[in-house]
Amino acid sequence: MSGHSKWSTIKHKKAATDAKRGALFSKIARIIEVAAKGGADPEMNFRLKLAVQKAKAANMPAINIEKAIQKGAGLGKDASSIEEVVYEGLGPGNVAIMINALTDNRNRTVAELRNIFAKTGGNLGSSGSVAWQFVSRGVLVVPKKDEETELKLIDAGAVSYEDLGDSFEVHTEPKDLNKVKQTLATEGLEAKDAKLAMVPTSMVKVSDPAVAKKILNLMDALDDHEDVTEVFANFDIDDEILNNLS
Repeated sequence: MSGHSKWSTIKHKKAATDAKRGALFSKIARIIEVAAKGGADPEMNFRLKLAVQKAKAANMPAINIEKAIQKGAGLGKDASSIEEVVYEGLGPGNVAIMINALTDNRNRTVAELRNIFAKTGGNLGSSGSVAWQFVSRGVLVVPKKDEETELKLIDAGAVSYEDLGDSFEVHTEPKDLNKVKQTLATEGLEAKDAKLAMVPTSMVKVSDPAVAKKILNLMDALDDHEDVTEVFANFDIDDEILNNLS
């Protein structure tokens, strides 16, 4: 299982609290704001369409979605001052980590992220320090229906895919994400999730439970930071170790 899949699976198993939901809405609003800078119509702006789909999947109120679009597109009283920043770092066990963030204060964000890394024995790196260990991909989570599902993934244009048990994580070229998504939908394979992601090209096997715990603590802290929208890493922790840590 890829580092992207492993962390996504761990996150999906977490129970959502009201406090977490409020923080999630705030993050999604920022994602919509930035995406809307490329145009306020989701049908003409695929990135915005993905952001709106993410908001709806999280049950974000429609009025909140519309406000974020208006702000990002500069159609309201207050134009968005949020900007995108990508950070890179090394976690415990030399695990490579990529962080997508949206911020209105770069100095504050980088200082807070550097502190999070330091507390867990990691280091926030410079641009390009670990990016070479990842590749940009479109990612879809598609339900496994029958023995022909894999053939349909290939025919639709998937670059690769991974068996997650009851579903497949499908990787596409970034520009082909929407085309592959629509093609699979015509085959009765509606994607449960669709996004752009940084997928690791090689994995770091973590067999020490103590190191695994530090990595997960770091990932949790980064994921909980209000400016962080996505965290990608190249760790592979055995399920047995994960179960013992939970």
